[in-house]
Amino acid sequence: MTNEGRNFYQEFEVFSSKTDGGQVQHQFSLLAPNEEIALVMAQENFMRREPAADIWVVKRSHVRKMTQEEKESLQRLDNKEYRTTKGYGYLRKKWREYEQNILDEKEIMSWGEDKQK
Repeated sequence: MTNEGRNFYQEFEVFSSKTDGGQVQHQFSLLAPNEEIALVMAQENFMRREPAADIWVVKRSHVRKMTQEEKESLQRLDNKEYRTTKGYGYLRKKWREYEQNILDEKEIMSWGEDKQK
């Protein structure tokens, strides 16, 4: 692509939602001369592939990415692992053991026989 072509096209990110008010997901990137053409290109793409209730087109230069320093600030400063569910994995095994030890009807009925004798 020539320098003139590079200056003519802009990079856009396309997001879509399958339902009104539904979750918006990133779909793809595209090159277009302006926002209107980018929206038309995105619509053409979706009409062929899957239904979409809403399509968003955003200039890539308007999307802000976190710096490495900002990413590091996301690290947890406190030790609160009890808030995550990974520590409760043993419960499924305990529940299975409990269910296996539940009394069945025959055992309960046999208790009455002991008292009657």
